[in-house]
Amino acid sequence: MRTLDETDREILRLLLADARRPFSDIAERVDLSAPAVSDRVDRLREAGVIEGFTLRVDADGLSTGVEALVTLDVAPADAESAYEAMAGHDRVEHATLTADGDVTVLVRLPGDDARGFVDRTVGLDAVRDLTVRLIDRREWSPGLGDADLAVDCVECGNTVTAEGESERVDGTLYHFCCGSCRGAFRDRYDRLAEGA
Repeated sequence: MRTLDETDREILRLLLADARRPFSDIAERVDLSAPAVSDRVDRLREAGVIEGFTLRVDADGLSTGVEALVTLDVAPADAESAYEAMAGHDRVEHATLTADGDVTVLVRLPGDDARGFVDRTVGLDAVRDLTVRLIDRREWSPGLGDADLAVDCVECGNTVTAEGESERVDGTLYHFCCGSCRGAFRDRYDRLAEGA
């Protein structure tokens, strides 16, 4: 199992800035060929580092309303359902659920009706406290830093390090923390395949 090198990180930074950037442009910037960049992107997708390529829309051009950061303090038993309701709403751009159970969303509120929006989406009876802050300006800049791969072993769940191993089984690439886990997985897979 290989780790991320600086070239992988630079490719990720370039794609974070513009996911539609041509591989030929990326290749020039990282001193590789376009096919080599394509191979690296494919490996990063297969490893789960790249989940997909998305479209960012400027909400100012599409909808009306006031942009706000809304934080809901809800009971721990209601946190997950409040988060799901908010995250699934068309007016919500970003949603977070904190470890202590607060739900915070970046939302374009219809008019200035924050309480009504929360009541219709989650229900005010589930909210212990509500904070609404109007947004003056914002920038969404996902960072990469010096991140490395954090893949879990499919056999035992431990983190796969540079010493880990990978094996393709029936077209799917699996990652293992060690040869013992790879062997145990392969043995179980073979036994199941024989019995099928």
